[in-house]
Amino acid sequence: MASVKNFKKEINNVLSDIIEECYICQLTNDDKTSAKVDKIIDEAIVTFDDLIVKMNLKNIENKKKHFQEMQSDLNSKATNLLGKIEKLNA
Repeated sequence: MASVKNFKKEINNVLSDIIEECYICQLTNDDKTSAKVDKIIDEAIVTFDDLIVKMNLKNIENKKKHFQEMQSDLNSKATNLLGKIEKLNA
């Protein structure tokens, strides 16, 4: 990872893309999926907030390991959220 600034941008871009996919899903599907899509959006926002809080922690002993864990967490949660969107589109 090059910098904290770039990682913050990556978090923002990944999760905003997921939220955008949710809005597209809402537009292309019926009203029954609307509540489920809203839950996915809320989960994406909570994920964003959690990662930003973790990023702003000051008393970290091993910063490299900390950020690697955050990157892994972002990847797994993004994959999980996209999987939920795909199930709604199917």
